[in-house]
Amino acid sequence: MTDITPADAQEIEATEEYGTATLCGSDLRVKPITQWRPSYLRALREADYDTWAAGVLHTDDVETFVELDATIDEINVFVSAAMESTGENPGKSGGRTRSSRTTRKR
Repeated sequence: MTDITPADAQEIEATEEYGTATLCGSDLRVKPITQWRPSYLRALREADYDTWAAGVLHTDDVETFVELDATIDEINVFVSAAMESTGENPGKSGGRTRSSRTTRKR
Protein backbone atom coordinates (compact mmCIF):
# COMPACT_ATOMS: atom_id res chain seq x y z
CA MET A 1 0.00 0.00 0.00
CA THR A 2 1.37 3.40 -0.92
CA ASP A 3 0.85 6.54 1.08
CA ILE A 4 -0.18 9.64 -0.82
CA THR A 5 1.69 12.74 0.23
CA PRO A 6 -0.03 16.14 0.29
CA ALA A 7 1.95 17.06 -2.83
CA ASP A 8 0.70 13.90 -4.59
CA ALA A 9 -2.86 14.67 -3.56
CA GLN A 10 -2.59 18.18 -5.01
CA GLU A 11 -1.22 16.77 -8.26
CA ILE A 12 -4.04 14.24 -8.52
CA GLU A 13 -6.63 16.92 -7.77
CA ALA A 14 -5.12 19.28 -10.33
CA THR A 15 -5.50 16.68 -13.07
CA GLU A 16 -9.10 15.77 -12.22
CA GLU A 17 -11.71 17.39 -14.36
CA TYR A 18 -14.79 18.88 -12.75
CA GLY A 19 -18.01 20.22 -14.13
CA THR A 20 -19.65 23.21 -12.52
CA ALA A 21 -23.24 23.75 -11.46
CA THR A 22 -24.91 26.52 -9.49
CA LEU A 23 -26.75 25.96 -6.22
CA CYS A 24 -28.39 28.95 -4.53
CA GLY A 25 -26.10 31.34 -6.41
CA SER A 26 -22.88 29.44 -5.59
CA ASP A 27 -20.89 27.61 -8.26
CA LEU A 28 -19.86 24.17 -7.06
CA ARG A 29 -17.46 21.76 -8.77
CA VAL A 30 -18.73 18.24 -9.51
CA LYS A 31 -16.85 15.12 -10.62
CA PRO A 32 -17.94 13.58 -13.94
CA ILE A 33 -20.68 11.01 -13.38
CA THR A 34 -18.37 8.29 -14.68
CA GLN A 35 -16.33 8.81 -11.49
CA TRP A 36 -19.32 8.49 -9.15
CA ARG A 37 -19.36 5.31 -7.12
CA PRO A 38 -22.57 3.26 -6.82
CA SER A 39 -22.70 4.26 -3.14
CA TYR A 40 -22.93 7.93 -4.17
CA LEU A 41 -25.85 7.17 -6.48
CA ARG A 42 -27.49 5.17 -3.70
CA ALA A 43 -27.08 8.11 -1.30
CA LEU A 44 -28.64 10.39 -3.92
CA ARG A 45 -31.63 8.04 -4.40
CA GLU A 46 -32.07 7.81 -0.63
CA ALA A 47 -31.97 11.62 -0.28
CA ASP A 48 -28.75 11.46 1.76
CA TYR A 49 -27.50 14.60 0.07
CA ASP A 50 -24.62 15.31 2.46
CA THR A 51 -23.09 11.87 1.79
CA TRP A 52 -23.67 12.30 -1.95
CA ALA A 53 -22.03 15.74 -1.90
CA ALA A 54 -19.00 14.42 0.02
CA GLY A 55 -18.50 11.83 -2.71
CA VAL A 56 -19.06 13.82 -5.88
CA LEU A 57 -18.21 17.44 -5.12
CA HIS A 58 -14.75 18.96 -4.99
CA THR A 59 -13.54 18.68 -1.38
CA ASP A 60 -13.45 22.48 -1.06
CA ASP A 61 -17.13 22.73 -2.07
CA VAL A 62 -18.70 20.14 0.26
CA GLU A 63 -18.92 22.47 3.25
CA THR A 64 -20.49 25.16 1.06
CA PHE A 65 -23.10 22.65 -0.15
CA VAL A 66 -24.02 21.75 3.43
CA GLU A 67 -24.07 25.38 4.59
CA LEU A 68 -26.38 26.43 1.73
CA ASP A 69 -29.05 24.09 3.18
CA ALA A 70 -30.91 24.07 -0.15
CA THR A 71 -34.44 22.81 -0.63
CA ILE A 72 -35.13 19.46 -2.28
CA ASP A 73 -36.28 21.27 -5.44
CA GLU A 74 -33.08 23.35 -5.53
CA ILE A 75 -30.96 20.24 -5.05
CA ASN A 76 -32.81 18.39 -7.84
CA VAL A 77 -32.16 21.27 -10.24
CA PHE A 78 -28.53 21.37 -9.12
CA VAL A 79 -28.06 17.62 -9.62
CA SER A 80 -29.52 17.82 -13.14
CA ALA A 81 -27.28 20.77 -13.99
CA ALA A 82 -24.26 18.99 -12.50
CA MET A 83 -24.91 15.87 -14.58
CA GLU A 84 -25.31 17.95 -17.74
CA SER A 85 -22.13 19.91 -17.04
CA THR A 86 -20.16 16.67 -16.86
CA GLY A 87 -21.59 15.35 -20.11
CA GLU A 88 -24.46 13.18 -18.87
CA ASN A 89 -28.10 13.68 -19.74
CA PRO A 90 -30.02 13.11 -16.47
CA GLY A 91 -32.92 11.57 -18.39
CA LYS A 92 -30.68 9.01 -20.04
CA SER A 93 -30.96 5.46 -18.80
CA GLY A 94 -27.97 3.22 -18.48
CA GLY A 95 -30.13 0.22 -19.27
CA ARG A 96 -30.12 -1.81 -22.47
CA THR A 97 -32.17 -0.61 -25.38
CA ARG A 98 -34.39 -2.90 -27.38
CA SER A 99 -33.10 -4.09 -30.66
CA SER A 100 -34.62 -2.43 -33.68
CA ARG A 101 -34.75 -5.84 -35.37
CA THR A 102 -37.61 -8.11 -34.65
CA THR A 103 -36.93 -11.72 -33.85
CA ARG A 104 -39.01 -14.57 -35.03
CA LYS A 105 -40.01 -17.47 -32.81
CA ARG A 106 -39.24 -20.86 -34.24
